[in-house]
Amino acid sequence: MTAIGRGGVRNPWTQPTYGYYNSSFEQSLTEKDTAGGLTVMRLAIDKDSAPPLHYHTREDEFWVVTSGRVRFWLGGATLGDCAVQEADPGAFVLGPRNIAHTFQTITETAEVLVGNTPGALEGYFQGVGPAEVRHDEDNSDFLERFGVFFIGPPPVWSEWNRT
Repeated sequence: MTAIGRGGVRNPWTQPTYGYYNSSFEQSLTEKDTAGGLTVMRLAIDKDSAPPLHYHTREDEFWVVTSGRVRFWLGGATLGDCAVQEADPGAFVLGPRNIAHTFQTITETAEVLVGNTPGALEGYFQGVGPAEVRHDEDNSDFLERFGVFFIGPPPVWSEWNRT
């Protein structure tokens, strides 16, 4: 991995990639690169890649949509209670710590940069590994070690997407 701690450029999909359930991600910036301050991943997601509604107790999370369109649920105890917003390419979305959130692509696929600050959460994503389908409930204890807690199911694409 190219050193970047003193500044630099990392072009898309030039860094190590990992399977994460039924999608893949590039570890664009590691917590080691930033002395623990930040981690950034590039996710290639499809409609079956939505995480359950959850919140982080240790870090803020942000997303930058680079392709496709993504729907975000933010700030509620259930999906129905959340504010729902759609993000086009170039959109920036913030999910502060202790605020519930989830997201799902509106288009068949999307690419999203996901950042966490501080950056210790990357160990969870690398630890889960690839699978044919998501099975988040099997990893909830592992995720809780990172201070992240599920509070509801993921959105179901066919229930809200009318396109």
